[in-house]
This record gives sequence, structure tokens and C-alpha cells, in this order.
Amino acid sequence: MSQRAAHPHIDAPSPWVVRFAPLVANNGRVLDVACGQGRHSVFFAARGCHVIAVDRAASALAALGDRARITPLEADIEGAPWPLPGKRFDAVIVTNYLHRALLRHLIAAVADDGVLLYETFARGNEAYGKPSNPDFLLAPGELLTAVGDRLTVVAFEQGMVAAARPAVVQRIAAVGAARAWPAPLPA
Repeated sequence: MSQRAAHPHIDAPSPWVVRFAPLVANNGRVLDVACGQGRHSVFFAARGCHVIAVDRAASALAALGDRARITPLEADIEGAPWPLPGKRFDAVIVTNYLHRALLRHLIAAVADDGVLLYETFARGNEAYGKPSNPDFLLAPGELLTAVGDRLTVVAFEQGMVAAARPAVVQRIAAVGAARAWPAPLPA
């Protein structure tokens, strides 16, 4: 049964996240940032992970209900201090969201052997619709620069994709320095 069929009010997880999900430890601790209605929270909880689903919209978090292994956290991660100082996770998941001031917190939240899976819009997307504000569009190679030498890049892509509508995106899968190398690439 697909995620959509199992939870008809929650969209299917990103193919990028699904592709690199095997890098996330079984029963791992996952942080789903700006989770919306929780498509990735539901996906990782179904894989046995314990998820903290963060969003500022209580109405979005309400879609998660009282699902096992998911802890909703309503937090204004842009206008208030980072709500999880010092916490580390086996995976930090971010899709369709960018607030540059948080990048250092997100990278610091990745455990030494954890994984960062990040996918969002990039410059050029303004030709296809929203977001079109440069504040919400990554510059070429920006995720690579943000990760720097703090994490090891397993995969990186940037360019135009043909999804429900064309979009320009940037994606990264990166692991902590304590991760056994080489990291196995998914099929």
C-alpha cells in the first residue's frame, strides 16, 4: 500500500528522500524540519524511526494526529531561538523550505554518524512559479558550501526537474564524519 493510500490526507514522500532513506539508521532519531502535514515524518515512522516533526503551523501538525513514533513540535524556527539546542539526530530531513539562518543549526543537529537529506528550490525557479523570491531560492552550489567540510557529501544535484510542474531544485545527501566510508549508495 502506498503512503498516499495509507494516509490519504498526506502527500507521498519526496523521491530524493526515499532514495536515500536507507542511509538512516533503523529505529533512528529523525528531525523533520518545516514538516507541513508530515509526509516524511509518516514515512520514517513507518520505517521504525522516532521522529520529531517541527512546524510553526499547529493546523499542519494536527494532520499527524497521535501517530506512534511521531512527536509534533510547534515552533517558530524563524522568529524564535532554535528549539532543539544541542540535540543530535540520526537524520535531519528538510524539503521545500529555506531559511538560511538555520543552516548551521541543521548541520549541527546531524549526529556524527547521521545523515542530512535536504531538497529545496534554487535560482531559476522563478521562471516556473513560486517560490520566486531570491530569499527562498538557493544559489548555485549553496548547499555544498553550507555543508563544507562538516559533513561528507554522498550525492548532490542541482537543476531543473519535471514533476507536477517544472521546478529548479538543489538536493544533497550528506553524512557525518563518523559514518563508515564509503557509504553504500542506494540502487
